[in-house]
Amino acid sequence: MTTADHLTILYRGPLASCDYDCPYCPFAKRRDTPAQLRADRAALGRFTAWVASAGREVSVLFTPWGEGLVRSWYREAMAELSHLDHVRRVAIQTNLSGRTTWLAGADLSKLALWATYHPGQVSADRFIRKSHDLVGQGVRFSVGVVGLPEHLPAARHLRTALPPSIYLWINAAEGHAYTDEEAAEWTALDPLFPHSRHPHRSLGLACRTGDTVISVDGDGEVRRCHFVPRRLGNLYDGTALAALRPRACPLETCDCHIGYVHLEPLGLYDTFAGGILERIPATWPPAT
Repeated sequence: MTTADHLTILYRGPLASCDYDCPYCPFAKRRDTPAQLRADRAALGRFTAWVASAGREVSVLFTPWGEGLVRSWYREAMAELSHLDHVRRVAIQTNLSGRTTWLAGADLSKLALWATYHPGQVSADRFIRKSHDLVGQGVRFSVGVVGLPEHLPAARHLRTALPPSIYLWINAAEGHAYTDEEAAEWTALDPLFPHSRHPHRSLGLACRTGDTVISVDGDGEVRRCHFVPRRLGNLYDGTALAALRPRACPLETCDCHIGYVHLEPLGLYDTFAGGILERIPATWPPAT
């Protein structure tokens, strides 16, 4: 099977509610109405059904604005998709606040979690216990922290408390300029932090988005990625898939991992081979 036969989908439905109150997030403690939740559930059901009948190999990363795994329909969708022969990987970005017993019904050889620790929203002990529970279940996952200066002690504690086999990534805080000394402190925790430190110049660079990677919303509207608003078509009427082709990035810069990881000149598909969606480097844990 060639790369062109495999499609990576970043799905973001209308869900915007979250149980955390992070000061750096515009969706903190937002509540969806019952009608909004029903609409999100229906949209996810339609998307899951499309993936189930897709005539090609597919990988899916759920990137909800809110917290998906506290909603039963996201847990059910992930478990269902993990058992499909043509699904290579199904992953989700999560704060790990929800239950984990549902994972027993999933195919853990295909399912993965991209977990974020938010100091101030959950105790370190609770998050670490949840992480060790995932390790015990054999779940593939990474853990990360937003690299705000006040988060550094918590991130150091987390790195010490997690098994060395778990990759700890650090996201550069939006709008924060790091001194070389600060960057060195974060790089000591995450050797790949330099990729996140500065926005990547991307205008005119070859990017897999719009070709083998797409962004899909709850209505099935397809864009090349979350950050380029131009519509390519719709997933459900076939217009979007017919429009897929290699294309260069139209933006000046790209500063989010789920975007720049697909920029071909950066070579991050080699760095994260086998772990693109869950953000786990191919050589992790590093040889000692």
